[in-house]
Amino acid sequence: MIGGEPEPAANELIRELTELRPVPLVPEILLHQGADELVGLWERMEAAMGRSGLDPPFWAFAWAGGQALARYLLDNPQEVTGRRVIDLASGSGLVAIAAAKAGAALVSAYDTDPLAAAAITLNARVNGAAVRAVRADILDSAGLPSPGTDLLLIADAFYERGLAHRVMRFADRGHARGVAVLLGDPGRTYLPRGRLAPLAAYDVAGLGAVEDSDVKRTTIWALHR
Repeated sequence: MIGGEPEPAANELIRELTELRPVPLVPEILLHQGADELVGLWERMEAAMGRSGLDPPFWAFAWAGGQALARYLLDNPQEVTGRRVIDLASGSGLVAIAAAKAGAALVSAYDTDPLAAAAITLNARVNGAAVRAVRADILDSAGLPSPGTDLLLIADAFYERGLAHRVMRFADRGHARGVAVLLGDPGRTYLPRGRLAPLAAYDVAGLGAVEDSDVKRTTIWALHR
């Protein structure tokens, strides 16, 4: 799906599985969020769709890195105002929505999960944010998919070695072309800290359904080399 309207069945499923409520660290933004912990929601989703082996519903949760990065963008609109933005592995669309509300000229939110793309569109509409949701894996593309992009946003993408490597290769290709890169991360194992400069940090609360602790100290980073 690229922009436009999500499939009615996807809309219905998202509304059935989630509750529309404010994001704890970013109460200005409402998201369709899961009321269950991740595994329980995943099981409910597969039962509702009559299928197994579906992608986990990461899109139904406001993860620590995304909350912190969204908060940072809203508090520091100079980082994003007038820029053409890609939000990578967007999930719920939280960071993309924050970028749009902070004044970005164009925001494209990429995710590989079709339900994530639908959720991004629904969440953006609720918040009155102009966000283009795209279902695609762009990590191995030679160039940036949106011409003129000058800001890349990445949150919660460093939990698995292979994914982290692909994300950083993509970020490096953009950075070499003059694209600024901002990341939000709560200290996951494969975060390349030696490549990054810290900009701000937040204590993100209410994460018991998806993390090993309810509060995560989460840092905003800039790629500097």
